Amino acid sequence: MTADLIDGKAFATALRGRVGAAVAGIKKQHGLTPGLAVVLVGDDPASEVYVRNKGVATREAGMHSAEFKMPGDVSQDALLAQVRALNEDPSVHGILVQFPMPDHIDQARVIEAIDPLKDVDGLHPVNAGRLMAGLKGLVPCTPLGCVMLIKDRLGDLSGKRALILGRSVLVGKPLALLLLGENCTVTLAHSRTVDVADECRRADILVAAVGRPHFVKGDWIKPGAIVIDVGINRVPAPDKGAGKSRLVGDVDFSAARAGAGAITPVPGGVGPMTIACLLVNTVTAACAQAGVPVPEM
Repeated sequence: MTADLIDGKAFATALRGRVGAAVAGIKKQHGLTPGLAVVLVGDDPASEVYVRNKGVATREAGMHSAEFKMPGDVSQDALLAQVRALNEDPSVHGILVQFPMPDHIDQARVIEAIDPLKDVDGLHPVNAGRLMAGLKGLVPCTPLGCVMLIKDRLGDLSGKRALILGRSVLVGKPLALLLLGENCTVTLAHSRTVDVADECRRADILVAAVGRPHFVKGDWIKPGAIVIDVGINRVPAPDKGAGKSRLVGDVDFSAARAGAGAITPVPGGVGPMTIACLLVNTVTAACAQAGVPVPEM
């Protein structure tokens, strides 16, 4: 058996197209232009690339995009003041503060300062609580993208056994709740889990989000399982030249593909879904704030 590739890039491209059509529709029907503001602190090169890509995707979807770059030594009070100003800006429906932050900034306080209705990252305690309670709200983009890819592959997930490697508030915990909402039987594994390989072998759906290159071995995969690799790890690539590197996931891709039913590649799997789902969340937030129906996307 050789696993099918789950093409997250193609799925995300189609999703972004549907978001663009939805934006055009709400502009025409309601005069509403969704707006996303991204705040970047410091000059981390990777963060700058992410922010630039988010801006491009937002504008391509027909939405208003605003970027606010602040120096790395900005005070926490100044950053919180910027967030509060965006909370009050009626042209901004979604606020995203790019993480990680410099060490002197309390990320939790920044998240809590964002209006929950504009929290398109889905990290505010109010939105986390709504997810826990099974209520509608904004949910983190990467877990949302993972669920979309899984459902596109499997359809109804009721009764499926899902194993999530990693318990972060960004991916693991919210994804577990989303899959519970789809009636999966969910196991959340972590660094203290006993015999993690055996846990993996029981899973119909295996999601790896631990940040360790090639952590999941090929013989950990249940035959025919769906494997979603959230990991993005940069490792040396001497075959490409001195000092060169490549991106790999948390799963040993070649070995896992031999037994899985379907698998996401790295890059080109989950990554593109994160920005596409950010656009979905921005449209959802704009409609909620304007009191208009959320279009199908």
